Amino acid sequence: MSELQQDPIRVVIIDDHALFRRGVSQLIEADPSLAFVGEASSGTEGLERVKELDPDVILLDLNMRDMHGLEVLDALKAEGTRARIAILTVSDRRQDAIAALRAGASGYLLKDMEPEDLCASIRKIAQGGLVLGENLTEEVMHSLLTEPEEKGLGHPGLTDREQEILEHLTAGRNNKEIARAMGISDSTVKVHIKHMLRKLRLRSRLEVVVWAHEQRTKTT
Repeated sequence: MSELQQDPIRVVIIDDHALFRRGVSQLIEADPSLAFVGEASSGTEGLERVKELDPDVILLDLNMRDMHGLEVLDALKAEGTRARIAILTVSDRRQDAIAALRAGASGYLLKDMEPEDLCASIRKIAQGGLVLGENLTEEVMHSLLTEPEEKGLGHPGLTDREQEILEHLTAGRNNKEIARAMGISDSTVKVHIKHMLRKLRLRSRLEVVVWAHEQRTKTT
């Protein structure tokens, strides 16, 4: 085995539909980068299974009979699970996706997505990324960007210039608009954004918007 080869990403699924769990488990088992380590048919059982199995990624249904998925998500976060959690649901409601992101989900995926896309999404989530179903991304971004701004953002590690660019990003402006407003070049904006994302430990503009919303919520 190569010294660079990593251990498979350990995945647990919490869903009250047995047939769906079976299909997802077979899909994961067919991917050598993933390992299906367990399943639960209810939120209550899921909380126990996560404690027992300590997975890397949890795929969590939204609408279950005993507990709502967001209740399970809140409970997992309160218990300090290290696993990253992705909602995997039939609901394409923008409000559900936003609520899940605010609650700390690392992904909001739809059950009708392509099988290979699910595996790729699990890998990205395990690596620290934030993943949304393709048809939800634009709507969720728009909703988060158009919410009223309560207070300015602050982060002690950012320079004044990076802080200013952060405000522009969360206002939904593109690089050209930011460059024009600040009197700098597009390439300079890109460099600042790269440095800012590294300092915030984020990977994309979408993650910046979600992070910004969380910061404003904490200060209200």
